[in-house]
Amino acid sequence: MESLIGLINRIQRACTVLGDYGGNNALPTLWESLPSVVVVGGQSSGKSSVLESIVGRDFLPRGSGIVTRRPLVLQLHRTEDGPDYAEFLHLPKKKFTDFALVRKEIQDETDRITGRSKQISPVPIHLSIYSRNVVNLTMIDLPGLTKIAVDGQPESIVGDIENMVRSYVEKENTIILAISPANQDIATSDAMKLARENIALGDRTFGVLTKLDLMDKGTNAIDVLEGHSYRLQRPWIGVVNRSQADINKSVDMIVARRREREYFSSSPDYRHLASRMGSEYLGRVLSKHLEAVIKARIPSIQSLINKTITELEAELDRLGRPIASDAGGQLYTVLELCRAFDHVFKAYLDGGRPGGDRIYNVFDHQLPAAVKKLPFDRHLSIQNVRKVIAEADGYQPHLIAPEQAYRRLIEGSLGYLRGPAEAAVDAVHFILKELVRKAINETQELKRFPTFQAELSAAAVEALERFREDSRKFCQSLVDMEAGYLTVEYFRKLPQEVEKGHPNNTTADRYGEAHLRRIGSNVLQYVHMVCEMLKNAVPKAVVHCQVREAKRSLLHNFYAQIGKREGKQLAQMLDEDPGLMERRSACGKRLDLYKSARDEIDAVVWDK
Repeated sequence: MESLIGLINRIQRACTVLGDYGGNNALPTLWESLPSVVVVGGQSSGKSSVLESIVGRDFLPRGSGIVTRRPLVLQLHRTEDGPDYAEFLHLPKKKFTDFALVRKEIQDETDRITGRSKQISPVPIHLSIYSRNVVNLTMIDLPGLTKIAVDGQPESIVGDIENMVRSYVEKENTIILAISPANQDIATSDAMKLARENIALGDRTFGVLTKLDLMDKGTNAIDVLEGHSYRLQRPWIGVVNRSQADINKSVDMIVARRREREYFSSSPDYRHLASRMGSEYLGRVLSKHLEAVIKARIPSIQSLINKTITELEAELDRLGRPIASDAGGQLYTVLELCRAFDHVFKAYLDGGRPGGDRIYNVFDHQLPAAVKKLPFDRHLSIQNVRKVIAEADGYQPHLIAPEQAYRRLIEGSLGYLRGPAEAAVDAVHFILKELVRKAINETQELKRFPTFQAELSAAAVEALERFREDSRKFCQSLVDMEAGYLTVEYFRKLPQEVEKGHPNNTTADRYGEAHLRRIGSNVLQYVHMVCEMLKNAVPKAVVHCQVREAKRSLLHNFYAQIGKREGKQLAQMLDEDPGLMERRSACGKRLDLYKSARDEIDAVVWDK
């Protein structure tokens, strides 16, 4: 079972190395699910002395005010033989056998993060101590609770410390070691205040009474230790630490432990409780309880780890792989991104996504509606027909039929068709631009690269502009072709029909309203015939010049430009969003942590 505490120790160290020490909602945290013993107490409660008594070494910084300004994760490892030594996680290859240097390193490492100010930091220090005189145990020493800020401390320090302590004690996997001085009213104890606020904390709180030897003569703490005045579900344990005079005289911990045992065994007040009092007993109880909690929590921790690994792997898939450093790899990435975009864009046009139907709507509704609104009636009114005939005849009136007038009326009418044709070209161009924008936004792979995304968008729009210009010229040519060469067969019948139907018409009658109306009607019928042809031809031209080319060669010019770029230019184009890069790096580290924890747990569980 001892290996379970060692297992949690290894996972805790891995958490710190990879930046997981709780309190960060941006990433899943493993730290908060790990069982641990958290030491809580006021600044004058004797917290440091309790820890040193359990360890049997004098190693913690001392002084007035806030001495502990970062959480200290203290991992105790029982050894069979050899000298005592300590190791810090941030100095993995250095063994400390002089515990005065351990004290100095704790202070220096604290200052490295917080400076020499009185600020606190949630980043923990990891200290492992190996000794024959300890039990396997992990404890986290937190800054001492305080009621007022002293010189050099920010006004928020009281709340900052309390919030840090709460973030630890409120975790359901935390065992709370609540330190209270016996020579003060237990009702005012900072540690007990937290326990009182949340009844649920009582089943995982161990109460520790310090300074029993400093109580006023004639008083004792029996009511507290026996659970009469303040009941906890876990037993109260009393300890007697070294006095300040003992510390000043460098009384070692072996002597201090012997004196503590003698105090309880010889005290009339506490003699009957001596077997379950003292720092050595406290260490054994905590070690045994921590082992039991770890064993009970292992299945839920395994479940959490497996679930989180799946979630992190899925997120990393969405975020994409890191970019290659060589030009070949970068070019491959660019082409893959283009293919991903092209796939989404074509899905819009081919019916996999809404988009192609909007283009069809232009041909089926907008174009016919625009043609229908053309002012043919005004252009072919009797007044305008008379005017055009007169202008076409000049000083020599036509002999049989006003052919030049017919041509001018037809050309003028067909000229109106340029507007609807160009409007159809522009409408499809607008739809294609919108589909490019949507395809870029919906191509997940592009979200990583805002610079490349902008270049791709510009290249696609530039290509669409070329396609629009080609389509516009094509459609204008279609109209010009119809106006430039008329279908003669249609008109060859007109003079014969006129003569057959009206054999007695005089030359003067041919300038009458009936004759002019008939000319306008003939022209309108011909124009309607051409309109029907163009309503079929314009969509074909637009699809050929714009839609088909967009599907076939939207990025051809872009590919040619990319092929000429050097590695540095490709790297600049693939400059990722810094926030996304940070997220991928953080997720990768957190995934490594969870996989490492999974392997560690599996090794221990299968070894049982």
